[in-house]
Order: sequence, then C-alpha cells, then structure tokens
Amino acid sequence: MRRLALLPLLALTACHHPAPPRVIVIGVDGMDPGFVERHWSDLPNLDRLRHQGSFSRLATTTPPQSPVAWSTFITGLDPADHGILDFVHRDPATRQPYLSATRTVEPKFQLRLGPYLLPLSSPRVESLRKGRPFWQTLDERGIPATVIRMPTNYPPLPVGRAISGMGTPDLRGTQGTFTYFTDDPGETERTVPGGTIRRLTVSNGHIDLQLDGPANPLRTDGATTSATIAVDIDAERGGALLETGGRKSILMQGEWSDWVPVEFPLIPHVTSTRGMVRIYAKLLRGGLRLYMSPVNIDPLDPALPVAYPPSFAKEFGRFFTLGIPEDTAALRQGVFDLPEFLTQVRLVLEGERRMLRQALDTYQGGFLFFYFSAVDQHSHILWGRHDAELLEVYRAVDASIGEVMRREPAAKLMVMSDHGFTGFDRAVNLNAALEGTGATAMGLNGVYLDGADESQVRRRLLELRDPVNGAVVVAKVSKGAKPGPDLVVGYAAGYRASWRTGVGETAQVVFEDNTDAWEADHCVDAAEVPGVLFANWVIAPGQSLRTLPDAIVRMFR
Repeated sequence: MRRLALLPLLALTACHHPAPPRVIVIGVDGMDPGFVERHWSDLPNLDRLRHQGSFSRLATTTPPQSPVAWSTFITGLDPADHGILDFVHRDPATRQPYLSATRTVEPKFQLRLGPYLLPLSSPRVESLRKGRPFWQTLDERGIPATVIRMPTNYPPLPVGRAISGMGTPDLRGTQGTFTYFTDDPGETERTVPGGTIRRLTVSNGHIDLQLDGPANPLRTDGATTSATIAVDIDAERGGALLETGGRKSILMQGEWSDWVPVEFPLIPHVTSTRGMVRIYAKLLRGGLRLYMSPVNIDPLDPALPVAYPPSFAKEFGRFFTLGIPEDTAALRQGVFDLPEFLTQVRLVLEGERRMLRQALDTYQGGFLFFYFSAVDQHSHILWGRHDAELLEVYRAVDASIGEVMRREPAAKLMVMSDHGFTGFDRAVNLNAALEGTGATAMGLNGVYLDGADESQVRRRLLELRDPVNGAVVVAKVSKGAKPGPDLVVGYAAGYRASWRTGVGETAQVVFEDNTDAWEADHCVDAAEVPGVLFANWVIAPGQSLRTLPDAIVRMFR
C-alpha cells in the first residue's frame, strides 16, 4: 500500500524539470569606461555591481562601429568572418554604397494589371551577416531566450522571442527620414540629410499636410504613397486639432504627441499599408512649425518584420521601432535646438526603460538581453561640452540597472557596451589625402584599393599629419575583407572620416574643423575606445566582444 501511495509523488518527480539558470545581459551602446570611472558617486548601481563582482574594459572590434561590434557579439566571429565591416559597403559593379547588414529581395513572380503590379509571392528582407547567433545554441538546448532590440538582428531571427534593433528601417525603407512642415517665408522646400523640409501656406487656420510614405510596391511606376493629416490651428490658444484616418488628437505648442497611426493607400479603397509618427508642435502661435518623426513600423500592425513571433511586439504596445530612433539629423539640420533634441531622445530613453520593465514582468528564467541606445546617441552630441546633461542619461540607465538588480537578485547579471567614445575635432577628407594613389575611401573607416599598391597606400595613411599641429592622424591600418573594404583605417583620437568621405566623395581640402553638432565619435583606432564589462560575479580581465558569446553559453551548462 505504501508503494501505491508513493506513485503520484514519483510521477510528479519524473515530470519535474529544473528551472533554467537566470542570465540577464544589458547592452548599453557607447558606454565609456573613462566616463563611468569619473562619475562613480553618481552611478551607485554600477558602482555596487563592480564591488559585487567585477568591472573591466572590454576590447572592441576593428573598426569599432556599432553594426560591426554587435555582429561580433552576436556570432563570436571576427568582422572578416561575419562579413560586416562598416555601416556601408561598396557595390563592386557600380561602386555605389549600400547598407552592409541587410538587403530586400523582391517577389520573383508578379502579375501586371493596368498601372498595378500584383506580387504572387511576398518580398522578404535578408540579413547579410554570416555566422550563428549564440542564442540559437541556447534555444536548441531548450533554454528560453528573449532578445530585445539587439542591433543587426533585423529581420529578427526566428528563435525564442525577439524585437529587432539597429538596422530596422522606417516605413520608407530608410534609416530614418523626418519631415518638417513650416510656413516660414525664409525657408525653401528641400531634401536635407536625414529629412525633408516642406514649405506650406496656412489658409484660415487650416492646412492639409501630405506625409510621404513608402514607394507603392503595387504600382509599375513605384509612385510614392502619401497620407493626409488635417490640421486646424487655434493660434490664440496655441493649440491644434489633428485628424487622420478618422482619428483626432489635440496638440499644444511645445508638446509632443503620442503615437499617431497613419495609413498609406496602395490601391484606393482596397488595400493600404500602415505606420505611425510622433509629432512635435514647435510653433503654433504666429506661424506653423511641425516636426514629424520618421514613419515608424507600427508594431500593432507591422508592414515589415520587427518581432518574432510577430505577436511578441504587441505585448509592448506602440514603441519606437526604428533602429536608431534618436533624431540627431533634426538637430544637425537646425530643426531642433539642443533642448528640443534632448526632449526627443529622452522620449526614446523612457520608452526603452518601460520596455525593460515589461520584459522583467514576464521573465521566467533563461537568457534575457536588453539594449539601450540613448548613451551612444547622447554622447555623439554632448561629449566633452555638456557633461552634466550626458551624466543624466548615464544616471537614468544606471537606475534601470538598479531595478534589474532589485527584481532579479538571484540572476547572473552582465552589463556591457560595444565601444566607448572620444572627441571628434577634425574631419579628414580621406579621398583628398589619397589622391594620386588610385585608392578610394568609402564608409567611415574603409579604403578600397582598386588596383593601387597596398604598401604605398598604407604609407600615405600612416604618414598623414595634421598641418595645424603636426599630430599623427592615422594610428593604425588593418587588413579588411570582402565584401567590405580592403583596408580599415584606425584614426587617432580627435580625428574621423568626414561625412563626405563616408559616401565616397572627394573634397578640395584634406582637413576641416568639425563644426557640426555631432561632436564626438568612436570610428577610430579600436584601442582608443574600449567598451565596458560589468558582472555580479568575477570575470577574468582581458575579455573582448568575441569571447562573450561563448562565456554566456557556458553559463547554461
């Protein structure tokens, strides 16, 4: 009889599976070890974390660009092996730049019907990154994996649960294109880097704004779609009534809207594609100035893949889906002043902190990765001149790390960054410096030999000196790999490729003072910009982005 009584207990024991280990990794893009060390007293949770376990510098990649570095963290491979060596690579046939991480494959079969081209299969987005993401190994071992906003994980790998991060485009297929509507008579309608300026006229307090959407994939001419947003302005009160798609909202001068869904018809009254924007009312009294964010993919009705499974995104409601949501372009083009830019990026940061809380609410063990972008984007603008404002961003991230520590005291917790930061004082027009060698610079660190003598090009780069102070400009030249550049230029601290060099253009002069709002960078010699590595256990020093994936997998053995 005793044996019979034990049978239910034995059955329960046989069916019981031990809970998986709890491992949480917080990735903070651009967190700099030197900045952290100068502000321990203001970052109590990071300070506590290093005393509980360890803190060290984390070796980054060559070049230390975010898509390159995060691809190494994802795969454990060197850049030459995973194939991402810059934000852009050069097409060998056309010599034009293209995004290095993804490509869109159009439907193979289509049916032409008048002005319309109806696809008989779906287009798809392919990742160009090679290698095996480490959480795929965890998934195959039965370890739950949740990966939120991992850079270069677009489209998201169909493993575990994931939200895509850096590399996710806006609905137009760009990496972020804002629209600025203005009735300022001094403005002209034009396209600027990262945005579009629209000059308009308000009539009796009313204006219908035409917001550009994606090219219509169902039309033979690929005409651009558009959505209409009706605006009725109450200049006396400084407010406006906005209406689109039957939805109305009120916005006061100086306010930001919540997410506004917008619909772009593809075939009138038949089908459309949907996105969403946030609107900032810069001016409503005495004129009209409206900023509209890039058209983000709506996670509640996604036109492009932003999550796996697709339903996972809906758990978070509406959020910035654009890979780099902080609009530095609007600041650089004078649409935002600095306080307005800081407000916009803090909206992004608060959204990220809210997503982390929601992820912790449903976390039941296994692997959880969460990514913060705000430190990187703030650092590009604030570094060295606005340290107090930058510290506030670090403190907000520190507070979120403290929340993880309180809510998951038994979890293994790691905080890491892909690179650090340094000043960007002088821009180098590298094609001007390489004139006569036959080589071409494109991207932020790349040189394509095009048959030029490699030793001559290396010598030209390493002997380059700044005529203002005689300083060394290039600290190191490394071997590249196809499909990327032949050589990778490691600039000395304070120098970086000019924006024109990034797209392969040639200027008249080699050096220019950096007068842009983009005041700091990390696309330099990797030794100048290591990342950080914190853990609540002791980790041996000397770690790199390449060694971390294996270390994380080994925690689950």
